[in-house]
Amino acid sequence: MKTTIKKMDYDAVMALPRPRHQAPKKPGLFWRCLIRFLCFFGLMGSGFQYESELDRIPKDQPCLILMNHTCFLDMEIAYRILFPRAINIVASNDGFIGFWGLMGWLMRTIGCIPTQKFVSDFGLIQDMEYCFKTLKTSVLMYPEAGYSFDGTATTLPRKMGILLKKFDVPVVMIETFGLFGRNPLYNELQIRRDQKVSAKARILFTREDIHNMTVRELSDGIDAAFGFDHFRWQKENNVRITQDFRADGLHRILYKCTCCGAEGQMKGRGTTLTCNACGKQWTLTELGQLEALTGGTEIPHIPDWYRWERQQVAADIESGAYRLDTDVTIAMQVDFKAVYMVGEGHLTHDHTGFHLTGCGGRLDYTQKPQACFGLYADYYWYEIDDCICIGDNEVHYFLFPKDKTVSVAKIRLAAEEMYKLRRARKLRAE
Repeated sequence: MKTTIKKMDYDAVMALPRPRHQAPKKPGLFWRCLIRFLCFFGLMGSGFQYESELDRIPKDQPCLILMNHTCFLDMEIAYRILFPRAINIVASNDGFIGFWGLMGWLMRTIGCIPTQKFVSDFGLIQDMEYCFKTLKTSVLMYPEAGYSFDGTATTLPRKMGILLKKFDVPVVMIETFGLFGRNPLYNELQIRRDQKVSAKARILFTREDIHNMTVRELSDGIDAAFGFDHFRWQKENNVRITQDFRADGLHRILYKCTCCGAEGQMKGRGTTLTCNACGKQWTLTELGQLEALTGGTEIPHIPDWYRWERQQVAADIESGAYRLDTDVTIAMQVDFKAVYMVGEGHLTHDHTGFHLTGCGGRLDYTQKPQACFGLYADYYWYEIDDCICIGDNEVHYFLFPKDKTVSVAKIRLAAEEMYKLRRARKLRAE
C-alpha cells in the first residue's frame, strides 16, 4: 500500500493551510453494503469464521467496539462481523491522504474519524460523543493505536475507564486469531494466504457494568482483554506456518542478540535468525518458536525475547546509557493532500526526549518524554522505509533513519519506558 508523496520546501509546507475540523458522518447503507462486499476479497483463502455476542445488543444501540490491532485486515474483519450495524471508525489521519482530498472525502463518507498518532486529541473524544449521541452510531476503536510488533498488545493508554464512564455505552471486544500469523508486520509485507483466520466478538461491559464498576476496574478489564499472545496461541493450538520466508524481517523485532548482546547485527531471512556479530543462529519453527542451531536456546518465545529487550532498554535509561543519535530523512504531514518530503535532518533521543533538527537549520523540534504514553513506529511505512513518527496536533514528522542498524522497535520501547519512568516519579512525588 502506497500514499501520495510530494517533495516540497520546509517553509512552504509550514505555510500550507491546515484542514478545518469536520463532524463525523454516518455511513449510508450503500457504503456499508459495498464495503461488506469488498471485505470478501481481502479475506479470501483465510477460511474466516467468527463467533459473536452482538445479537444481545440491538442494532440501533450505539456501542464502543474495541479491537486488537494486527494489520490492515482488522477493518475488513470488523465489517464482516458488525454488518449491517452503522459504525464510525477511529483511523489514523495519514490514511486520509491521497488524490488531493478525494481519499479524505471517501474515508469520511464511509464513517472514518481522523485522529493524530499518539497525540492527546480532545477533539476525538468530542467526535466519538457526537457519534454516540447525535448520529446514534457505534464507534470502532483500536486503543493500541499501532500495529502489534511481537504478536502481543502494544502499550495501552491509561485511564480508559474514564472514557467508558463518559460515553456510557456498552463496550464490545473483538479479538482476532491467526491474523498476526497471516500478515505479521515484520515479515516484509508477505502474506501467508493459507493461514486460517477467526475472530470472537464478546460483550466486555454492559451499561450496568459501567455504572457499577470503578474507573480502575474498567481499565483493568480492558488490560486483561488485551492480554493476548499470538505466538503462545499458535503453539497451544498446533498452528503450523510452513512458508520458507516466515523469519524474513524478524530482526526488526529481535534486534539484540541474547547470546553476545550485540545490537543491529541480527538478520532474519528464510527460516533462520542470525547474529552477524557472534555467528549464532536460530531456526523459527513451524510452531513459531526459536531453536538454536548450536548451543542452548536462551529465549525460545519471541514475545519473551522482545520483553527482554524492553528490560535492557529500561536499564540503559535508568543508568543514563541510552542515547539515539542518527541522521534521518524527514517527511511531514500537515493536511490530507500528501506526505511532504522536506529533506534531511538529525534526530537525538535520550532521557530529555526527542530533538529533531534539519532543513538547513529552519526545523528545530523537541518532544518531552511525558508527551505521550507511546510512540508510533512502523516497518516499511507505505513502502518507503522503517520509520518513527513524532509531532503535535499541528504537524507530524515521519522520520526514516539512514543508519539501517538503527531499530525503530528499540526507539518505541525507549519512548514507552521513559514515559513510564516519568509517570512513576510523578506519582511518587504526589
